[in-house]
Amino acid sequence: QVQLVESGGGLVQPGGSLRLSCAASGSFFYGYVMDMGWYRQAPGNQRELVASISSGGTTRYADSVKGRFTISRDNAKNTVYLQMNSLKPEDTNVYSCNAKFRGMDYWGRGTLVTVSS
Repeated sequence: QVQLVESGGGLVQPGGSLRLSCAASGSFFYGYVMDMGWYRQAPGNQRELVASISSGGTTRYADSVKGRFTISRDNAKNTVYLQMNSLKPEDTNVYSCNAKFRGMDYWGRGTLVTVSS
């Protein structure tokens, strides 16, 4: 199985930047490259995909963050990153990391991002 630990959240002013990290560990096969992504809670308590990166390196972004956020990964470190620029108050949320392993979803506990002046 997979354990995910997020870090990098905090308080930032509008227009500022943060970089989130998600480190994967566990009993999964060493070196296995997973599909991974970042999610946040949308209105209606729905899970919203913010950004994802496939095992092959294909990226996807929510329309609301295109041009501002960038997802990347370091497979040697089993870590995925989310560079967040030009942050807006509406970006305030708990950001959770997701990984797919053998068709199963695994989730981190989340890291809080607060955008406020």
